Amino acid sequence: MSCIVRPINFILGSWLHSQLPTGTSLNIASLSAYLRPSTDAPNFLIEFIQSSPTSLILILDLPPRKDLVLNPDYLQLFYEDTGLDKYRKAIEELPEVRPYVMSSLFFRSLVSPTSIIVRVDTESGGPERLEEIIANHVGPVARDVIRVWLDECACKERGVGEMERGNIEKRDELVEKKTIDIDLGSSLPRLFGQEIAR
Repeated sequence: MSCIVRPINFILGSWLHSQLPTGTSLNIASLSAYLRPSTDAPNFLIEFIQSSPTSLILILDLPPRKDLVLNPDYLQLFYEDTGLDKYRKAIEELPEVRPYVMSSLFFRSLVSPTSIIVRVDTESGGPERLEEIIANHVGPVARDVIRVWLDECACKERGVGEMERGNIEKRDELVEKKTIDIDLGSSLPRLFGQEIAR
């Protein structure tokens, strides 16, 4: 697939490895892609949080940039017509997978109804089983969701009116700032201690 992805505003990727006081290590890898306010299409988010060789938290979503209750056509176009829910179901059907509830109410208000937010625990199957799930299930689903996002969001021109553009720009700005504040505010003290986090 080839396209010109002019609507992409910026891409933010991070990887964090930290040795915790408990002796375990914490690995967090995330990739977010934010679109320009010239389109109202959803953004992209994927994050892996691994605190043990047999446990993984996966967050994979196309966060909406409009209120879905007030914009049922948006819900239809980006979430129903694209079949995104089948990917969530495919991951959640695995016996080692349980839904994961994020502690932040703010984050929970931002995700779509088709978001994949799960904990994968393979203690009985060991690290090999976790690697197998990532290779055979998580990887293919993530590639398909990225393809949907590229085809239906990043590569399609969706003009918005001047007033709507202003609303999208303001919303995006608030979401980005609040997300970074919450993420850093909760993660840095836990990872590096209060002194360094200040």
